Amino acid sequence: MSDETYFFPPLKPISLSEVAAISGATLVQGDGDQLITGIGPLEAAGPGDLTFLDNPKYLKFLAETRASACLCARRYSDRVPAGVAVLETAQPYHTYAAILAHAFPDAMRPAGAIANKDYSVSPQAHVDPDAALEDDVCVEPGAVIGPGARVGRKSIISAGAVISAHVTIGRDCSIGANTTIQHSILGDRVIIHPGCQIGQDGFGFAMAPGGHMKVPQVGRVIIQDNVEIGANTTIDRGANRDTIIGEGTKIDNQVQIGHNVEIGRHCVIVAQVGLSGSCRLGDFVAIGGQSGVNGHVTIGDGAQIAAVSSVHGDVPPGARWGGVPAKPARDWFREIAILRRMAQRGETSTPDKNGEDGA
Repeated sequence: MSDETYFFPPLKPISLSEVAAISGATLVQGDGDQLITGIGPLEAAGPGDLTFLDNPKYLKFLAETRASACLCARRYSDRVPAGVAVLETAQPYHTYAAILAHAFPDAMRPAGAIANKDYSVSPQAHVDPDAALEDDVCVEPGAVIGPGARVGRKSIISAGAVISAHVTIGRDCSIGANTTIQHSILGDRVIIHPGCQIGQDGFGFAMAPGGHMKVPQVGRVIIQDNVEIGANTTIDRGANRDTIIGEGTKIDNQVQIGHNVEIGRHCVIVAQVGLSGSCRLGDFVAIGGQSGVNGHVTIGDGAQIAAVSSVHGDVPPGARWGGVPAKPARDWFREIAILRRMAQRGETSTPDKNGEDGA
């Protein structure tokens, strides 16, 4: 790939011994002094490249890989071709991610001045005199920081971002281009991707026959440490209490989070999910893409919701639900199987001549 189209610097050569030390993997086959100069998927990796096998569906590529080294679980070690070094790990993809994070630190945050290690305030930015910035803050051209706002050390405010009055941004945060943040408090190491809108008022109206009265939204958005929020996601501020995003939670692109929503720690919310106002998620909840959660619903710790589901009622801790409306996965799969068998037999439900169901 030409330099003109490659956005990250080439991998600096690293020995297999260093790879093992960084990642915690165990080198069981190969020379620890052998250098790795690149990375790639099993089917495309070549000499000098490190690859990995995590999902068994890619086993078909393992026998033909031309990579120099492969991260894999112990059960697949003996299937790695001769001449390919083997690094055993219980979590190959997690281990691969740790190596990439070490090799490409700039890829861990949205593109911005971090690429040039330039922590300074652009003269084309507007920083209110009453704002407080710690040392080594980067503010890119076109960014606006309002009165009383606070930004912590090593944080990046990208081009066109607006940090409204009295917002607090913690340390080592990345605020993506054209993001707007208001009525919010962010912890440390928070990553906000471009285009996010955080802290705008929620959809609150007192409905009446004569018209709908707007209800002032006087809460905040609280985003705890190590949260990552994908591009073009919107998070409404609370109506009469705070909207809260718990520590370590990862939110994908184009997610809508309504007012008063409370999300626990280390949740995973995939693209185009909609969380209605005042719903509550426990810790380690996972919600698949394009799912919706009704207002005032509680989803318990560790529960998982399948993609394209509609959650109308409370979900117990540790449960796996899916469907429209969402229900326990076992019931959902049983219903799908019954409908499939009916369709295969050509069964239909039609009224008989007496008007009763004739199926």
